[in-house]
Amino acid sequence: MEDDAPVIYGLEFQARALTAQTAETDAIRFLVGTQSLKFDNQIHIIDFDDENNIINKSVALHQAGEIRHIGASPADKSVLTTCYNKTSDSRVATCAAVWRIPNDWEAGSHESPDDSSHNPQSLELLCHLDNIAHGNTACVLWEPMGDGKRVITLTDNHVHLWDLQQISTQATLSSSATLEGKGQIKFTSGKWSPHHNCTQLATANDTAIRGWDLRSMSQMYCIENAHGQLVRDLDFNPNKQYYLASCGDDCKVRFWDVRSINEPVKSLEEHSHWVWSVRYNHSHDQLVLTGSSDSRVILSNMVSISSEPFGHLVDEDELSDAEENHQEEKSRAPLQDSIIATYEEHEDSVYAVEWSSADPWLFASLSYDGRLVINRVPRALKYRILL
Repeated sequence: MEDDAPVIYGLEFQARALTAQTAETDAIRFLVGTQSLKFDNQIHIIDFDDENNIINKSVALHQAGEIRHIGASPADKSVLTTCYNKTSDSRVATCAAVWRIPNDWEAGSHESPDDSSHNPQSLELLCHLDNIAHGNTACVLWEPMGDGKRVITLTDNHVHLWDLQQISTQATLSSSATLEGKGQIKFTSGKWSPHHNCTQLATANDTAIRGWDLRSMSQMYCIENAHGQLVRDLDFNPNKQYYLASCGDDCKVRFWDVRSINEPVKSLEEHSHWVWSVRYNHSHDQLVLTGSSDSRVILSNMVSISSEPFGHLVDEDELSDAEENHQEEKSRAPLQDSIIATYEEHEDSVYAVEWSSADPWLFASLSYDGRLVINRVPRALKYRILL
């Protein structure tokens, strides 16, 4: 049964951390981390059964503190990273660690949605990624095409590249770079490029976006005022190696060609408050998701700057004359960029949006009140892209 209706799941705690489980390509699975000050925090493992339109969940305890960011290993579906707040001597520090989900979490989780939450097991700590007193870690980034052995941490104004050894139970710092400048410069977010043999990184700090070469740990480009206010998130186009999307507190989403950084290639101004999250679809790069403090999720069709600006390639031998003329007209006129849909199932700031790794037409969004919503690309558009 395929239905365009959203499926909503409520966590009992506030939450801002969401990721798709990238190593899992058969099941539609998302990981959510909670942000509770009073209680033990949790990782919710959300499995979506799209045939029956229901969510199965299991819970693992994250006893280290409230989770600010979560990342899934690209190679091992039981391994993840979190950035979490830890309070000691009345000071709050944001730390990072690598964890393993307990082995038997899958066994009991699908009896009924509530069985596994009575006696959740704790995550197993594999190693810390912050044993140097360099400050607060904003995020941990897994090497996108990697074997789960390399991660980057962005900690205050430092980029650290780590090698994980012995099934991730040990991390050694292999190289690092420091962002120089006046005042207290801090990275807010970053994205490891899937292109160029994974040798490039983009980071956001304040209103600037910087590109880094990870081989020399040197800066390649800097887009000084990429946004009028703080840049919140970045994502690389999976199919066009120089294209990057950014979003920020100026309510805008911008698209850049990093070879020519004076002007964005495109800007979107559909949100009415801070834009926290931007994500390209992994298979169809014209589909772009954004989530904002205006409580809305917007799905845009950025076809003019996608890898298929004229629609799909057609085998001309199979066309009749009439079709051929029509096809020629169509191929000369690029499709128009448009807003496909605005989703309003949230009542609080939407901190994260993520596409499923297993189903390119399905995505999740998470708002601060702990509401997770799973939606699908509208069927009419899906068939227009496919046919």
